[in-house]
Amino acid sequence: MSAGGSAEAPRAVAVVTSGGDAPGMNAAIRAVVRAGCAHGLRMLGVRDGYSGLIDGNFVALGPREVGGIIERGGTMLGSSRCAAMKQPSGQEQAIGQLRRAGVDTLVVIGGDGSQRGAAALSRTGLRVIGVASTIDNDLAGTDISIGATTAVETALDAIDKLRVTASSHHRAFLVEVMGRNCGYLALTAGIAGGAEAIVIPEAEMASEEVAAAVRSAWERGKSHAIVVVAEGARNNAGVLLRHFEEHAQRLGFELRATRLGHVQRGGPPCAFDRVLATRLGAAAIEYAVAGWHGVLLGMQGHAVVPGTLHTVAARKPLDTTLLALADMLAA
Repeated sequence: MSAGGSAEAPRAVAVVTSGGDAPGMNAAIRAVVRAGCAHGLRMLGVRDGYSGLIDGNFVALGPREVGGIIERGGTMLGSSRCAAMKQPSGQEQAIGQLRRAGVDTLVVIGGDGSQRGAAALSRTGLRVIGVASTIDNDLAGTDISIGATTAVETALDAIDKLRVTASSHHRAFLVEVMGRNCGYLALTAGIAGGAEAIVIPEAEMASEEVAAAVRSAWERGKSHAIVVVAEGARNNAGVLLRHFEEHAQRLGFELRATRLGHVQRGGPPCAFDRVLATRLGAAAIEYAVAGWHGVLLGMQGHAVVPGTLHTVAARKPLDTTLLALADMLAA
């Protein structure tokens, strides 16, 4: 990590969005480009993530090219998952393309896989600044990442609507949310949605534990039961549904399952994510101009903070003690 004044100021900056898209990525792109232009830098966008970087798929960007995108979900630049970037040969191709385009600094907006790629590029000597963006909110070094709040709100909206139907028909619903092997979305949406049980990879629940929670709700006279399940849990919605098709009598309620899937990635970012993305995107340029590189920018408290890219791209632990709170409030 280089501190301000210890490196030559950048002249040309490229911005890339990589991995899974997250609501707020466009707001971050907009902030990077407009802040860069305000500093007199030549700004380029990389189309289609790291695959586009390896192919040299660049586009010139200015204030007008990023106009009208702050409210849009997804990423105007496109994204991809790129296995080639994990290999030294792919990294060399990417660096060669950047050099040919005259780019001396790369801003990477993305999650853990994207930032591992950013760290690999940084180790070659390329000036790289990462911006934490993932709905999983599992990057170390930041309290919250771009897109996570909107994804929780999307999941919560679905849970609230499903509860209405569940109550009307006296049913239990298994609601599966995204998050791969991280239970942040399930835990947060489950607590906010008043779920009777929350199943996450970090604290697995056996099928019979889930059954006991649902049965308890039925015996207490509740009109419905909601179980929020992370897709990466061993007992995900599909596994639980198959189990309870054979043991339906243990629940009391009739059971249905809903997988929210990629709807959680889409839609316009909420106000919080727009502001977060704007702050982190603009900060990426400010840090670059000050001579910093090899850092991942995130939020701690109310401040933008730089962490060393090589260490903070790892997954951060989930606060599973919140499960006890959810369990107590499910009475």
